[in-house]
Amino acid sequence: MIRALALLVAAVTVLGGAGQAQAQGFDLRDILGGGPNFHGGGLGGTSPIRRTTVSFSGNYAPGTIYISTAERRLYLVLGNGQALAYGIGVGRDGFRWSGNHRITAKKEWPSWTPPAQMLRRRPDLPRHMVGGEDNPLGARAMYLGSTLYRIHGSNEPETIGQAVSSGCFRMTNEDVTDLYNRVSVGTPVIVRN
Repeated sequence: MIRALALLVAAVTVLGGAGQAQAQGFDLRDILGGGPNFHGGGLGGTSPIRRTTVSFSGNYAPGTIYISTAERRLYLVLGNGQALAYGIGVGRDGFRWSGNHRITAKKEWPSWTPPAQMLRRRPDLPRHMVGGEDNPLGARAMYLGSTLYRIHGSNEPETIGQAVSSGCFRMTNEDVTDLYNRVSVGTPVIVRN
């Protein structure tokens, strides 16, 4: 009943101000991973980029996470010239970054508080969202050093392989849960454009 009411309100909003609703929805989707198609739904759908074991020639220790924003892939180095490759969503233009960090925290169904920089761009955002199926961080989050960035889940599998975030790395809830179970706090994370 609540979802039906929310859909009705969304339809009225779109019909009443299509241009404004479309622009606001797109912006929310960029920032939150939400917007007009955001619908929660447990662990979400399957990634359009299948998780697979691939050849990997980098000189990194097994257990290292290597992220290629250009390829829109996250690699978990397995050793013996192999890695587990996941499709990811990356930062949109102006929000991509590179560097070396470590996972400093891991959280299941994390809560989300938009950083001050995001609130300056979007003062209409909620100040805090508790963890759960409708939270834009999804099922799991791994925090990267002292940065504001995370590797986190998303309930919108269609955004995987896209440049849509404010700098975080987005995975399907299914894939982020798989990765979460394979890594620990202290895991090195190398990000390259």
